[in-house]
Amino acid sequence: MIKTRMNTLYTGISTDVNRRFSEHSGSSKRGARYLRGKGPLELVWSEVVGSKGDALVLEYQVKKLNRRQKQSLIEGSMELQSLRNHPNE
Repeated sequence: MIKTRMNTLYTGISTDVNRRFSEHSGSSKRGARYLRGKGPLELVWSEVVGSKGDALVLEYQVKKLNRRQKQSLIEGSMELQSLRNHPNE
């Protein structure tokens, strides 16, 4: 998850988080259009998962969370296990 200077959160997946964050942060055309002009950016949360399929499922679940729940995930007071079992709590 990436936080923008306007305090919005962006969620995505990547096989190389550092490379992808650099693409988003720089002037690369490979960065997400949503993040352009919203820097400086801050990587606030990442998680290693088993497969691309698992990553896509987790991304979908995180995107369904409200801001308070995402903040709990970032702060570590919400665990992935609870997210996987109850994505809408």
